[in-house]
Amino acid sequence: MRKQIFTFLSVVLTCAVLIFQSCKKDKTTTSSSSSATITALTCSSTAFSGTAYASTAFTGTATVPYTGGNGATYSAGAAISSTGVTGLTATLQAGTLASGAGNLTYTIAGTPSGTGTATFAITFGGQTCSFAMTVSAATSTTGCSTSNTVAAKVLCAVQTFEATLTTTQLAGVQFSYTSANAIKWSNLPCGSQCREGLELSSLTSTQLAAAMAIVAAASGTDANQGYSEATQIIAADDVLKATAGGTTYSSGNYFIAFVGTPSATGTWQLQFGGHHLAINRTFSNGAETGPTPYFIGVEPKSWTSNGSTYAPLDDKHTAMQNMLGSLSSTQLASAKQSTTFSDVVLGPNTDGKFPSTKVGVAVSTLSSSQQAYVLAAIKEWTDDLDATTAASILATYQGELSSTYIAYGSNSSATAGSATTFLTTNTDYVRIDGPSVWIEFVCQSGVVYSSQIHYHTVWRDHTRDYGNNFTF
Repeated sequence: MRKQIFTFLSVVLTCAVLIFQSCKKDKTTTSSSSSATITALTCSSTAFSGTAYASTAFTGTATVPYTGGNGATYSAGAAISSTGVTGLTATLQAGTLASGAGNLTYTIAGTPSGTGTATFAITFGGQTCSFAMTVSAATSTTGCSTSNTVAAKVLCAVQTFEATLTTTQLAGVQFSYTSANAIKWSNLPCGSQCREGLELSSLTSTQLAAAMAIVAAASGTDANQGYSEATQIIAADDVLKATAGGTTYSSGNYFIAFVGTPSATGTWQLQFGGHHLAINRTFSNGAETGPTPYFIGVEPKSWTSNGSTYAPLDDKHTAMQNMLGSLSSTQLASAKQSTTFSDVVLGPNTDGKFPSTKVGVAVSTLSSSQQAYVLAAIKEWTDDLDATTAASILATYQGELSSTYIAYGSNSSATAGSATTFLTTNTDYVRIDGPSVWIEFVCQSGVVYSSQIHYHTVWRDHTRDYGNNFTF
């Protein structure tokens, strides 16, 4: 009997292997529906959105021209793995051929294994070719690592970047140190209409790597914090581009600028940002004196590419949920605001407009464990800075907890003691307001992914915005 069972299982296993191999073979087929035909693919003219960096998560598109299309509709393809530089996949998006010349669009996603060329062999409509995407060197402050302080490393990275620029580009990245220039940032996808500086899409690969090295030098290095978080937010804009099309969203639509002349003795501000990202770092006499205003958001709030899931603001979202979930019903009643918050209160163009009266529940009335949740939430934002600056500012905020307040709005379906019931739907909002710290987190309905929520957050500081160098 046992022998019969063993024989039966062996037959089943053999069949399963054959089926798997057959399915695997089908999965690697890169052509579309048999009714879709073309006469030629021009891989040499492939256009790419964004720039891929070694060991950095990337999402973008490749647009491949064709001729002789027969007007047929075709379905999405299977993922094609890159060769040369591995770690990336190209996936054909569904569409309809033109009757003649047109373009195929492939989503490129993954984390490149190194620098060089990632090559994708594609087959479509009876035609085959290979397109190649350049993967640039991972952003780093090469030659600047021996600098003693983070401010010195940032300055060194700036000087390295400036050395790659033309005279015209230098004039386009450098601005006078005025409040009008300092406050010219936004979280909207409004391009140069609401920002100043050089657009990333205008830079060569060498210049782009040098520009991103500045951001890396000024940022924290932990996973889903600092530089990792910023690059994921940028990558999310390519996800939006792949979904929405057009030119509104793209990793190339981000800008870098210097307000004031970068130096070890003077005062100057690093500006870097685009849709859902605004980094403003102020330096004076060789030290960072203002890490804010700092806006981060993301849409979609999570996505998967090449088997990896990216959710750059999940840690911050969870920390805020845990903080609110730790409050009792009575404490929540004290913290609840009747206002409906459609966005953060202190976003762009609201400089110096901190409310004169703090609202909500006083942190001084909370237990030590509840206060720990408040501090953990604040730390999610300070950890986006380099470790030294982050520790110093967090210590200041911790010393001011007794004069800090928590307030929230909406969250109508939330339940005391259940963290995951908070910050789940449009207009759900929370704020931390202290003598120095100001952090807001709000949920909004998606713009491109309208069936989902997405996040907006802002970190400001009552005394450190723009290094406290302007009066508003």
